[in-house]
Amino acid sequence: MEDQREVRAFLAKPSSHGLAAGETVEQIETHISVVFLAGEHAFKLKKPVLMSYLDFSTCALRKAACEQELMLNRRTAPEIYEKILPIRRAVDGLHLGGETGGIIDWLVVMRRFDNQGLLARMAEEGTLDAALIGQVAIEAARLHETAERHPEAGGADVLRAVAASNLRSFEPAMGKVLPRPAILALHAQTLAAIASHEALLEHRRRAGFVRRCHGDLHLGNIVRIGDRPVLFDCIEFNDAFSTIDVLYDLAFLLMDLAFRAAADARLAGLANRALNVWLDHVAMPETGAMLEGLAAMPLFISLRAAIRSHVDAHDAARADRARAYLAFAEVALKPGRPRLVAVGGLSGTGKSTLARGLAPLLGGEVDGALGAVHLRSDVLRKKMWGVPLLEPLPAEAYTQEAGDRVYRELFRLAGLALRAGFPVVLDAVFARPWERDAAEEAARAAGVPFQGIWLEAGQAVLEARVENRAMLRTDSSDADAAVVRRQMAYDTGDIGWRRLESEGEPPDVLQRARAILPL
Repeated sequence: MEDQREVRAFLAKPSSHGLAAGETVEQIETHISVVFLAGEHAFKLKKPVLMSYLDFSTCALRKAACEQELMLNRRTAPEIYEKILPIRRAVDGLHLGGETGGIIDWLVVMRRFDNQGLLARMAEEGTLDAALIGQVAIEAARLHETAERHPEAGGADVLRAVAASNLRSFEPAMGKVLPRPAILALHAQTLAAIASHEALLEHRRRAGFVRRCHGDLHLGNIVRIGDRPVLFDCIEFNDAFSTIDVLYDLAFLLMDLAFRAAADARLAGLANRALNVWLDHVAMPETGAMLEGLAAMPLFISLRAAIRSHVDAHDAARADRARAYLAFAEVALKPGRPRLVAVGGLSGTGKSTLARGLAPLLGGEVDGALGAVHLRSDVLRKKMWGVPLLEPLPAEAYTQEAGDRVYRELFRLAGLALRAGFPVVLDAVFARPWERDAAEEAARAAGVPFQGIWLEAGQAVLEARVENRAMLRTDSSDADAAVVRRQMAYDTGDIGWRRLESEGEPPDVLQRARAILPL
């Protein structure tokens, strides 16, 4: 391997970056690169290493990797990734860039950001919230929608290779940091899960859901810059690590949030929020396939946790966390407890607020961390009409015929998620008896328990809520006071669902709902 000591010494000097006397250059080192933080920029130098999963052994290969890193990361982080730059050797020594001298190495040049904005750090400090995680999910959905399709990649065989790689990586820690029986049991359960989902995985591969994703989508690779989260540092060095099913890519974010929440109640519900906002922003033609694909999500999450476990097992200081990840990987493969909860009521009764509060609380052990799929008629209607979620729909989207279409699709999607093993919370007005009957029939068809909740509040409260919501324009609902007045005249027929007063504060309403739901 090439000797980079001279290059690293050059990059460590403030003068190499035009910094004034007294300024410093910080260094961050990983097993494959060194980042030099100098002034307003960061310069990433790839180490001349050859490993089973990457080859940076020559200057030409490192240049190609730098070009790939720049191109891929500019999809989501153009404000960070600026250019690649050569290191040249001239008669008077080494230089950054320029036109003279032979090129001896390459750098990725990035704009520095404040580490306080890293979402991993925010999670540790307890400042990460649902609103920011929702923005992250939207950014991930945008990447996944536009990412290059690779139907020749992915599938069950690739996941079997991941499982085999995990087992090899666990070997040095077996019987020392981690118990051998637990590792072998997890491996056997993983192979069984892959076999049981093989047809689904192959169908998703052929359908185009294996794409050039991020590959390393955890909180340490997301930073808030200004008012938006930025996804950075995607995997560029091995296509097999990032040309994957979009749900497997999302699974790293969900696993990271759920694992952290198990030890920190301040993060409770964030994994569920990420999942549901991501699903809300999946294009309508792909929504059903993504809900069907959730059947493989426990497997994807388990694989992600296993990878984190064997990585941590190589560091004695992280042994406890390695064991925790291993336990989490095992729990992730346990079957969920699908059920259907429907929340109805007139506009302004707080259906969506309650449904969002209930969704993280439903499910089994691992899907208890992920919670339920939240399907909302207002969101679905916008997606069906191809309109951004916060833009108003035309009047023809609210005819009775259009409404019937929305409800039929709502029940179809609920069935897909239930058969995938996930709980579902339906969120719609449900003013007509057939709509409520159809919700209960969807549960019977899937063979899962059902619970309906009907929210009630006074007309003045409803009108005030919808008018405030319309003014803020932060919600998918187009309802206003006129809609509430029309709904007050509805003949809803006999309502057999549990009635719940919803005029109080949302936490109080949620508490009352929890009292009538076996969680």
